[in-house]
Amino acid sequence: MDFIKAILLGIIQGLTEFLPISSSGHLVIGSELLNFNDPGIAFEVFLHLGTLLAVIVVFRRELTLMVRALITPSEKRRQDPELNRMFLWNIYVVIATLPAVVVGLFLKDSIEQVFDNILITFFMLAVTGTIMLLTSKLSDKSKEVSSSRSLLIGVAQAIAILPGLSRSGSTIFTGMLLGINRETAARFSFIMSIPAILGAAVLKLGDLVSAPPAGNELVSIGAGTLASAISGYFAIVLLMGIIKKGRLHWFGYYCFLVSAIGFTWYFSR
Repeated sequence: MDFIKAILLGIIQGLTEFLPISSSGHLVIGSELLNFNDPGIAFEVFLHLGTLLAVIVVFRRELTLMVRALITPSEKRRQDPELNRMFLWNIYVVIATLPAVVVGLFLKDSIEQVFDNILITFFMLAVTGTIMLLTSKLSDKSKEVSSSRSLLIGVAQAIAILPGLSRSGSTIFTGMLLGINRETAARFSFIMSIPAILGAAVLKLGDLVSAPPAGNELVSIGAGTLASAISGYFAIVLLMGIIKKGRLHWFGYYCFLVSAIGFTWYFSR
């Protein structure tokens, strides 16, 4: 495995996992352009773990409160509005994860076949661009996350398994569409990504055990993982700043540009 290519793909994974421009789509395109079409199961798993670390670091306060809420007696918890809210978020994250679990367990093989078609990736990037542009048309409301809203956001996350369709973009857009404040929708989107990212890694554990990485690949895997964690951290911080300013639609123009370049490249080669 090429050391430099591993770092480049790690950076691509970290930036695009959280920026609403589709990590799966950019990894498909990046692997194609870098002639790195089979990075291996171990590399994929550890890149995801790198981005998982980024989420945990950025949202460590919220995650700590969610854990505290689970172990605090109910009577005491109800006296603290923020702690009680975080307790409910534990439930909502579980609800939001269910659609992705169903898709991952029963449609895994079909989804893997879709990843082999780069044209689908370019098309779904255009879809991502469309929903990002639509965020500028949505007024910022103040509804809270609820059971029904978390389920619908979870459905959006499950659909976003398709390459080129941004997970963060789809879930934030759905939250805003349901009337949730854009910053709250973004925070919930990132936190609900934790079981999704962890689940994606777990699904590949069997393959990883049956085909462990060679010793000479460990350095490249480690470098790629570190690159994905660092770039993922900065991507989250950057996106939260952009969301506060109501500038999510900027990413729509980028997605349309990449989609157009991709179609042009495909049909002209």
